[in-house]
Amino acid sequence: MSKKILSNKSNLQVIYEDNHIIVVNKRAGDIVQGDKTGDKPLSEVVKSYLKDKYKKEGNVYLGVVHRLDRPTTGIVMFSKTSKALPRLNKLFAEKTAKKTYWAIVKNEPPKTNGTLIHWLKKNPKNNKSTAFKKEIEGSKKAILHYKVIKTLNNFFALEIDLETGRHHQIRVQLASIGCPIKGDLKYGFNRSNKDASISLHARTLRFIHPIKKEEIYITAPLPKDALWDACID
Repeated sequence: MSKKILSNKSNLQVIYEDNHIIVVNKRAGDIVQGDKTGDKPLSEVVKSYLKDKYKKEGNVYLGVVHRLDRPTTGIVMFSKTSKALPRLNKLFAEKTAKKTYWAIVKNEPPKTNGTLIHWLKKNPKNNKSTAFKKEIEGSKKAILHYKVIKTLNNFFALEIDLETGRHHQIRVQLASIGCPIKGDLKYGFNRSNKDASISLHARTLRFIHPIKKEEIYITAPLPKDALWDACID
């Protein structure tokens, strides 16, 4: 299990690195790839880190394997080599890389553990998805499994495993059962978090290394926050 912070330079938390892969613990507000905001993306921060660490001249190769929403925290993996990137992409496409999320929600779910099945339709105009109980035109099936792992003061901590990877899936599916994620104004929480985050964290990642062929298990430290701290007391 990887918990150690290998580097915290320039607020970049590197939690795993080898010759082919680098994994960071994303902060709330960081974007993984460039977008219309023009803000410097995490991918460029990681490139700068690698260029400085290994005294590289010229361009640094870095492949984006998967993404997280901007207000979400936790595990983001990048490929350091062109050899590893398609193999890592395949792991995620075939769901053989297992990623677990933690979320803090406002209300108690109807069951202590369960499976949510919806059909989600994205509206690109407001960058928001809507959950439907039945399939409609343009919708995609979304499945997740959750369990309550901690009862907190007025909140509940959930562990979530995804079967599908849809736009804002965890956020909209939990909101649809009356359990909006803390801080998530877009999906029904009544106030924002102080740092503009939402309390959704990509907590663990387990996969078979595409080059070494050994199992890798990574855990991303939780954000510094009293509620998150209470989840592991």
